[in-house]
Amino acid sequence: MASSHSLCSHQLYGSYNRKSQFNYLKKGGFYHQSSSFKSNGSWSFHKKYQLSRTHLIKATAADSKTGKKQVEVVYDLEDKFNKLADEVDREAGLSRLTLFSPCKINVFLRITGKRADGYHDLASLFHVISLGDKIKFSLSPSKSNDRLTTNVPGVPLDERNLIIKAFNLFRKKTGVDNHFWVHLDKKVPTGAGLGGGSSNAATALWAANQFSGCIATEKELQEWSSEIGSDIPFFFSHGAAYCTGRGEVVEDITPTIPFDIPMVLIKPQEACPTAEVYKCLRVDQSSKIDPLTLLDKVSKNGISQDVCVNDLEPPAFEVLPSLKRLKQRIAAAGRGQYDAVFMSGSGSTIVGVGSPDPPQFIYDDDEYKDVFISEASFITRSANQWYTEPLSTSDASTSPTESSQFIE
Repeated sequence: MASSHSLCSHQLYGSYNRKSQFNYLKKGGFYHQSSSFKSNGSWSFHKKYQLSRTHLIKATAADSKTGKKQVEVVYDLEDKFNKLADEVDREAGLSRLTLFSPCKINVFLRITGKRADGYHDLASLFHVISLGDKIKFSLSPSKSNDRLTTNVPGVPLDERNLIIKAFNLFRKKTGVDNHFWVHLDKKVPTGAGLGGGSSNAATALWAANQFSGCIATEKELQEWSSEIGSDIPFFFSHGAAYCTGRGEVVEDITPTIPFDIPMVLIKPQEACPTAEVYKCLRVDQSSKIDPLTLLDKVSKNGISQDVCVNDLEPPAFEVLPSLKRLKQRIAAAGRGQYDAVFMSGSGSTIVGVGSPDPPQFIYDDDEYKDVFISEASFITRSANQWYTEPLSTSDASTSPTESSQFIE
């Protein structure tokens, strides 16, 4: 489970393991670092390293007047290592960082109009969920290039990737010249309507700010991020937000959906190109229900089929007719199993809320042998901390992302 990551704290995070940094102390370096033996046979200890008597270490010291004498030196090793680590943390700064990069679903998504700039106005309840990527950051010795690697083929590793765009944006806004080596352990499928790339960008901005001494506020990071993607600002909310405009106008709301409500995500191999979906969108034929009415219903009664309106479903089903069949089959097979079945974002992920399990036909039919499935739950983050990966309810040692799979 990832640890919490506090804004502007002076701790080392993620993969920086303080115990491993001080393993050499346990192997003999301990005495060299903390004590010295004077010529008259007495021991001299640095005052700041004197600790409680928990772990016993014995040493033999020679005294020129009385001969050999055994001296007991008692230290609490764990406390000592932690205090030494704190000193290094303060003096050395951050060098490595591992962060969880969660995705989101749209509980409802209304398209309210076409804008003069070619974009569409939307009104949507975004919520972060427990499926996510893991990103490892470290400072690069280079002052000219970032380096990005990933476990998934086909993901762009250059300036087309939102992580690199986020670094470039941060350097432009702050003047800080840090460059990074990054490994993206990707679990969120692309072209899924889950905002995986947007989350990666927000996580990269957060990381860059941590490496730079937190010179920007969360609000500044949120405002800047809209320059490279409409969904990115949402991830600087606390995890549940009513989003309007292009999606970049973010209003934090008090989470009302219980975190223990399970869900299953089912994404066919085919993606829904967002541009194609919007091209097929006919705003005059969209739902007419007031999005604030939907928000009020969710706040009072939770998730139900009637509030999970997504105006992008009809155009997405036009682009990918098999997606419509998939949703219909899940809804029919899961009667009584799911509180709601709906598409997230512009597709092609179908979400079933109320159960972590897909219908049996997903396993039985050859048509769905290549689908991606994952259980998930709703999550949020605490103030001034980044998102953390929750433990699975079924296995405390297994995260929800580890249960995601591709059926083959």
